[in-house]
Amino acid sequence: MIALGGFLSLVVAAVGAAWLTVAGLRRVTTGEGASDALRLPVRLLLGGGIAAMGFLELGIVLHDYSIEYIASNTATETPFIFLLASGWAALEGSVLLWGLLVTVFAWLVYRTVSNGDGLGAGALGIIGAVALFWFGAMITVANPFRVCTAAAEVGCQASSWFPLASSVAPLNGLGPNALLQNHILMAIHPPMLYLGFVGMTAPFAFAISALLRGESGNGWLERTRRWSVLAWVFLTIGLILGGWWSYEVLGWGGYWAWDPVENGTLIPWLAATAFIHSSVIQRRRGMLQAWNIVLVIATFSLTILATFLTRSGVVFSVHAFSQSGIGPAILIFLAFIVLGSFALFAFRAHLVAQAPRVESLVSREGVFLLNNLLLAVWGLAILLGTLAPTVMEAINGNRVTVGRPFYDRITLPIVLVLLLAIGVGPIMPYRVASMKVVWTRLRSPMTAALIVGAGLVVIGVRSVPTIIAIILSSFIAAAITRLLWTRISQVAKTGIGMWGSFVRVVKNEPGFWGGQLSHLGVAIMAIGIAATTGLASQSTIELRVGESVPVEGYCITYDGPFERQDPHRVVRGIEVGILDASCSTRLKTLAPSTNVYKNSATPIGTPSVYTTIVEDVYVRISAGSAENPVIDVFVFPVMWMVWLGGGVTSLGGVLSVVSRRSKRKVPIDA
Repeated sequence: MIALGGFLSLVVAAVGAAWLTVAGLRRVTTGEGASDALRLPVRLLLGGGIAAMGFLELGIVLHDYSIEYIASNTATETPFIFLLASGWAALEGSVLLWGLLVTVFAWLVYRTVSNGDGLGAGALGIIGAVALFWFGAMITVANPFRVCTAAAEVGCQASSWFPLASSVAPLNGLGPNALLQNHILMAIHPPMLYLGFVGMTAPFAFAISALLRGESGNGWLERTRRWSVLAWVFLTIGLILGGWWSYEVLGWGGYWAWDPVENGTLIPWLAATAFIHSSVIQRRRGMLQAWNIVLVIATFSLTILATFLTRSGVVFSVHAFSQSGIGPAILIFLAFIVLGSFALFAFRAHLVAQAPRVESLVSREGVFLLNNLLLAVWGLAILLGTLAPTVMEAINGNRVTVGRPFYDRITLPIVLVLLLAIGVGPIMPYRVASMKVVWTRLRSPMTAALIVGAGLVVIGVRSVPTIIAIILSSFIAAAITRLLWTRISQVAKTGIGMWGSFVRVVKNEPGFWGGQLSHLGVAIMAIGIAATTGLASQSTIELRVGESVPVEGYCITYDGPFERQDPHRVVRGIEVGILDASCSTRLKTLAPSTNVYKNSATPIGTPSVYTTIVEDVYVRISAGSAENPVIDVFVFPVMWMVWLGGGVTSLGGVLSVVSRRSKRKVPIDA
């Protein structure tokens, strides 16, 4: 009955999506009765999506192995949190999560639509079409409610699409992919990314609706500002959590490997970042109207591409957990989105191409243009590097390799110039900047940053890229601090005190200061990345029980092996003591391990980390035996700055979304 209820819920959602598409697009020009006419299809879509996910999670919790998805991706011994996360851990469940989130965004957008709102009605029609694809895919090639018709000893051997087919239930399921039940971040990381991906549907839908209406100007942009920033925040959180998950789980000694699916997630984030920045220029100066539409189409298309890379099996990736016939369907959908959207844009280009031009490149608009250009070039380079192996294999049958050196060489110069632009941009006036004003605003931040650079050289740092990156990051922090202090000092002249002045300055322009907080987070993260990349060390040592070896200012002592039987896995590891350089004071006992999961032939190596304010000591088992292990010891300076910087960056976006814009009391170019 759970399979039947879930399948019927998918059908209800698909009917609601189709109805919403037709009803919304019919009212795109007039908006006649939009709110009244779209209420029922939105409710059907939302209700069907919620019910479908509810049925799937109910089946998972009740261990209903008569449903193939549940038999293939859960087991009786799976811990509860990973049981719930299994609802989106594999292909069909992740598609269902995507569909559910589309229904939620459709409902949220509907709440902003009134009768006579043609722009909103058209946007809902586009969202309905997107939802129709996903629920149509679930009804056909990615059905999460397929019933098991032949049971294997563990899991399901054969299944049927028809929900009323005669079903059998195996005694137990296969359990989740071992990588997906090795850390709690699995329950959080994918939903964050999907919220970011699906969140970009709203600005895309409003942009297409504006094109269908032949409407130029900032109307669609104003209505989607918060959607865009919110989606960007979720994407940022998802990327940071993904890096943390990689660092804590995969055990290769890092957090970003330029994996094809990692790249597929980063590229839409870069496009969304460019869009958010250029949209500021359009709202303030009316510029870049055509470019913003191109960016929002590209960003949404890239979210679909990222899903294709994950679920199609065309790339080799640690993230490509499952593949099925949905790959070609997603590719066709992507082609339809790209060709249809850009064809419509070309047809309406004359309406959005006549915007004011930049008066001077030495201005805030000029810096924003540089920012957009760098982000676009960076994203395009990563996209080409990611797809090149697949394209070459399709052409001549030979798979080429595009590895880390390529991405590092491309990324380093772009990121350094981007950091400079981030620091300079907020202190540049709009329209035209005189060199005297620019120098006055740059002088003290530059001095502070150069002092930091000199300090790095004095303490022995010799990595030139690392020094430059930290200097530029310090410049960003100093420039923001100077700008904030200048504004506070101006307001404090009215006699309300420094704290009151700070509160008033931030309240006057919450969006602007939220952006500056995000920039500060990027600076913090850049320092962490520069330090962990350019100043890290790695040592491989062989130990015997009771033996101690000096490593990078620490003393590593092998206490002995251990083995633990958990309900869903066997944990075999070693206990390693981290002592001070004199080997007299124990600082931490680490326990790197190899985890073996039931019904999984591949053991999962799990590192153990000792974190201080100065550095991380990261230990993983490399080879050897329990009595005589070989371990890798990495020392990563200020690793915590990577995670803190990501959090501060996301927090800045949240501030921009939740704070209300009030009347400015301080000029933005003060």
